[in-house]
Amino acid sequence: MSEKKSGPDPRTEKRILGILEALSSGIRLEIFRLLVTHEPSGLVAGEISGTVGIPPTNLSFHLKAMTQAGLLSVTPEGRFLRYRARIGGVEEVIAYLTENCCKHSGGGPPPEDCLSPPPPKGRKKGAC
Repeated sequence: MSEKKSGPDPRTEKRILGILEALSSGIRLEIFRLLVTHEPSGLVAGEISGTVGIPPTNLSFHLKAMTQAGLLSVTPEGRFLRYRARIGGVEEVIAYLTENCCKHSGGGPPPEDCLSPPPPKGRKKGAC
């Protein structure tokens, strides 16, 4: 009888890879960081375009990829679309990357630097 190798859930792994792929573009990383600073209200596409300095047609390509990856939420407002950063997507990536931290450390409590980092100053965990 052979043991089945346990590993990450393929759906979770696919979702994490999509997020990492979306953030691997410098412009997308810049857009995400911009939107984080405008939480919880977000920005409409024209505001993002003007701030980042790329044409709306190029911007829509990046926003679509980021939305599909789960990094952004989008809400229609009349003729405009308002984009908001989905902080939970990045938190999911961090949790996924660190879920096995210190797994093979020989037992006992994990070292302090292996535990989840505290939220950035001025921000409560899970809030933006």
